[in-house]
Amino acid sequence: MPNRAVLMLAYGSPDALDDMEAYLNDIRGGRPMSEEFVAEFRGRYAQIGGRSPLHERTVEQAKATEAVLRARGHDLSVYVGMRHWRPWIKDVVAQMHADGVEEAVAIVMAPHYSEMSIGRYWEKVGKARAAAGSSIGFAFVDSWCWQPKLLKAQEAFVQAGLEKFPDGARRTVKVVFSAHSLPARLLKMGDPYDDELKGNAKALAGRLGDVDWTFSYQSAAHTGEPWLGPQIEDVIVDLAGEGYRNVLVAPIGFVCDHVEILYDIDIGVQKIAKEQGVRVERIESMNSNPLFIEAVADAVEEKLNEGMGG
Repeated sequence: MPNRAVLMLAYGSPDALDDMEAYLNDIRGGRPMSEEFVAEFRGRYAQIGGRSPLHERTVEQAKATEAVLRARGHDLSVYVGMRHWRPWIKDVVAQMHADGVEEAVAIVMAPHYSEMSIGRYWEKVGKARAAAGSSIGFAFVDSWCWQPKLLKAQEAFVQAGLEKFPDGARRTVKVVFSAHSLPARLLKMGDPYDDELKGNAKALAGRLGDVDWTFSYQSAAHTGEPWLGPQIEDVIVDLAGEGYRNVLVAPIGFVCDHVEILYDIDIGVQKIAKEQGVRVERIESMNSNPLFIEAVADAVEEKLNEGMGG
C-alpha cells in the first residue's frame, strides 16, 4: 500500500499586523498598492484582535479530519498548507515529499468550485510538486458542496440561527445566504461557482421548509472590474427599504471564522444594519463541528476509494 496523506488547503492570513504589507503583496502578485490600502486592511484586522484565527481553525479541522479518517481505517496524516501565507503550499508539499508520501488527496476548505479560486490552489500544488522534484500522485476534491452531511450541518446551523430571534419574530426573518464574490467574468467562462452556490442556497431553503430567503455575495475586491453581486451591504439596505427588521446572515461559502466573517459581517454589515434599524444575526461558523468534519472526511474518503494518481 502506498504511503498516503491528505493536504488540507486554505487561503492564509498574516501572523501579525506588521506582516500585512507582505501578505497583501503576495495576494496581489507584486502589483503596486498605496499606503492607504495597506492601512485599511491593518485597521480591519486590528478590529478583530490583530490577526485572523484562520490558521488555528484550519489546523483544528485538519486534526479532527485525520482522527475521523483514522477511525475509519485510513492510516494517514493530514497536512495543512496556505495559498498566501505560512505554511506555504510549496513548503508543505516539499515536506510531504521528504516524509515519503506517494499519494495524496488535496482538499480546499471551501466547498464550491471555481477555476478562479479552487483552480488556483491546484496550480500552486502542481508548481510545488515540480519544485520539490516530487512524483506524489495528487487527487483533487474539486467541489464538495453536495456532501449530505454538509447540507445537514448547514441546515442545523441555520435553524439554530433562526432560534436567536424571539418566537414571534422568527416568521418575519429574512435569511440571507452569502459567499465570497469573484470577478463576474467567470459567468461567461461557464464556471460553476455561481450555480453551485445558488443551488446550495436553494437546497437549504427546501430543507428548512417555510423560510423567506435570498442570496448575496460579499467581500468583493476593488480591482476595477465587475464582481458578482448583489453585495450583502446593498442587500441589507434594500431589505430595510422593503420593511424587513430581522435578518439572519448564513455565509455558506465559508467554513470557519476569519476576517470575512469577523470583520465583513460582524462589524461592517452590523454597522449598516444598525443605521438601517435592522437586527442582523448570523449563523455560527462550522469550524470543527463534528458533523461538518464528517462531511470533510466523506469528501476525502470518496477520493481515497476512487483510487489515486495524477
